[in-house]
Amino acid sequence: VSILSCRFFVNFPSAKQYFSQFKHMEDPLEMERSLQLRKHARRVMGAINTVVENLNDSEKVSSVLALVGKAHALKHKVEPVYFKKLTGVMLEVIAEEYANDFTPEVHGAWTKMKTLIYTHVTAAYKEVGWAQYPTATL
Repeated sequence: VSILSCRFFVNFPSAKQYFSQFKHMEDPLEMERSLQLRKHARRVMGAINTVVENLNDSEKVSSVLALVGKAHALKHKVEPVYFKKLTGVMLEVIAEEYANDFTPEVHGAWTKMKTLIYTHVTAAYKEVGWAQYPTATL
């Protein structure tokens, strides 16, 4: 979890602007030790775990990701493109950490998961009328 968070913020330092507790941290080791960062990373992975555990329940998946999307659009004002960036880093870290088990089939499944998350989250952004919805793709 901390590897994912640190990699995300090192690769995309502009994402730190949304986190007052650690937006000024530059040192990956300092980020790794941050309690607030670890708490947020656990919440992110908890939501992803809920999605994975409920892949056969499309209503539950939609509900969880809609809540995440709406909270990040309305409360946190996070650009939705960061979900694409985060899930990309997640895929990269999983591939490295589980290299021996990361078959083409597993890669395909996680790629579908990445798309599923981004699609549902951005749908929630559109639903709440997100004005800064990006047109660029990564």
